[in-house]
Amino acid sequence: MTLSWVQIVRLGLVQACLGAIVVLMTSTLNRLMVVELALPVVLPGALVALHYGVQITRPNWGHLADQGGNRTRWIIAGMGILALGALGATLAIPVLESSFALGLALSVLAYAVIGLGVGASGTSLLALLATATAQSRRPAAATITWLMMIAGIALTAIMAGKYLDPYSHARLLVIVAVICSGAFGLTVLAVWGIERRVIARAAPAPIRFRDGMRDIWADTRARHFTFFVFLSMTAYFMQELILEPYAGLVFGFTPGQSTQMSGAQNGGVFLGMVLVGVAATGLRLGSLRVWVVSGCTGSALTLVAIAGAALWALPLVPLVVALGFFNGMFAVAAIGSMMQLAGEGRDKREGTRVGLWGASQAIAAGFGGLTGAALVDLARSLLPVADAFGAVFLFQAVIFIASALLAARIMTPRDTALLVPGE
Repeated sequence: MTLSWVQIVRLGLVQACLGAIVVLMTSTLNRLMVVELALPVVLPGALVALHYGVQITRPNWGHLADQGGNRTRWIIAGMGILALGALGATLAIPVLESSFALGLALSVLAYAVIGLGVGASGTSLLALLATATAQSRRPAAATITWLMMIAGIALTAIMAGKYLDPYSHARLLVIVAVICSGAFGLTVLAVWGIERRVIARAAPAPIRFRDGMRDIWADTRARHFTFFVFLSMTAYFMQELILEPYAGLVFGFTPGQSTQMSGAQNGGVFLGMVLVGVAATGLRLGSLRVWVVSGCTGSALTLVAIAGAALWALPLVPLVVALGFFNGMFAVAAIGSMMQLAGEGRDKREGTRVGLWGASQAIAAGFGGLTGAALVDLARSLLPVADAFGAVFLFQAVIFIASALLAARIMTPRDTALLVPGE
């Protein structure tokens, strides 16, 4: 037996739970540190980069899954670790206000725990999907689970934003506690019993982690795709830590309004993914190269508009939704390709391959977020606030164009059968 559609959707609920917790850590808490606590943008940037940096362990989690470990156990344990880390990061907010040193120490510990939880749960989940999903269903399974994650992010951001005003530390802690406990409970219910009911393909012969990574890196297609993931995800995440502060400092958004804007952005990502999924799977329109290049180019043009929004009196929220839409277009194309490429090669080590690309994404996310935050702090020392943010958004647009050019160059015709089962 392989995963049924119902079981795939159940596993997608775990992705939704991961996104629900992480969005509060990377968006809401970031804005609170910068605007309400008046801390440098680079501080939350460094904390989020830490949580991504810890995820360099993803290949190790994937290798462990490939060796026949109990994936259900690691999925649930990882979600529990993530929830505890999120509660710790939330508790650090009022502590930062009263004792910076103590609050910083608590934040560093909490964000490291968050990274471990995401790495353990997320990589084990994707490894289970890659090995227990029928070949013809893999691309669609990737699309479904990622869309559910985006839906979880968007719904959580919108609902949390609704109840966060009027803001207080106590209200924030209650909201995060409810979301974390709900996510952990739903994860247990979602994965319970699935692994026992499906027969994944036989585990590969035991091999040392170092040897397995060397074999995968020798695969030209896997190596080139790793480079593309890093560059495009650097661009994707550069605005993550500066968009809500931009809305608060330049446009006067409240914490609730900026959190809702983040939810609206992820709603745009969801729509972009749905468009590509329907067009490529149902209508057989477009190729991986076309959707990736179009999404990256559209993201770049939208960032130019966001950079000049204050000067040109443009509404910010619709532009942010458009940015999410184009981000979703290229992201789902890359995800569909990743699920197909994960099964390539004679070793069939899906978990390790997924872990490699997950680590590349995590490093890029941390690097992109921290770079964006540091550049804003540097630019604010030289330029007015609106111009400082605008300069960073323009730099991000340039990276998106570079990603589009790289995709057009390295994605061969063999790669273009996006979301077409069996190809």
